[in-house]
Amino acid sequence: METTEKIVESYCRYVKGWLTLPNIKCQGQYEIDLLAIDPKTSTKPNRYHIESGVSISGSYSGLTTKPFSPDDLKIRVKQAGQRRTLGYFIDRKFNLPQVKAELSKYGYADGNYSKVIVTWGWQSDVKVLADLEGIQLWDFRELVQEIADVCRDNKTYFTDDTARTIQLFAKALASKSGRT
Repeated sequence: METTEKIVESYCRYVKGWLTLPNIKCQGQYEIDLLAIDPKTSTKPNRYHIESGVSISGSYSGLTTKPFSPDDLKIRVKQAGQRRTLGYFIDRKFNLPQVKAELSKYGYADGNYSKVIVTWGWQSDVKVLADLEGIQLWDFRELVQEIADVCRDNKTYFTDDTARTIQLFAKALASKSGRT
């Protein structure tokens, strides 16, 4: 599991209070980054299929609406750009038959769960297309900030390495600025 995926899982667990299941293998070497369920909803739990695509590389940090090409994904020098397109997530993360088959094993069926992409920002036109596709966009930077806010003021000792690291970092920053 990548570090960014662990941070997203920590966000879902410690900020949202959701139950999570990470890194679900699908047939054909595909993978679902994270499934989450909000158990606090009254009638039936809200379900989430969450995919992370976080890059801080200048030209590849934001999600784009550039065309996705499965052929270009096979060309090493074009892979990074292809993985930063909304089409990549739609075609390779949400709509693949192998992914849908695995989702169905967990009770996820079209229309009964939300699709989420976590990324380091996006171009303005991406939000419009994502909304049309029924995909929520979460900005990774905001998630980290929310985790830090929750952890900084929490006296709980987190045994989760990711949450504990963010907690220590947030407390260190607050101590350095004189807030605690």
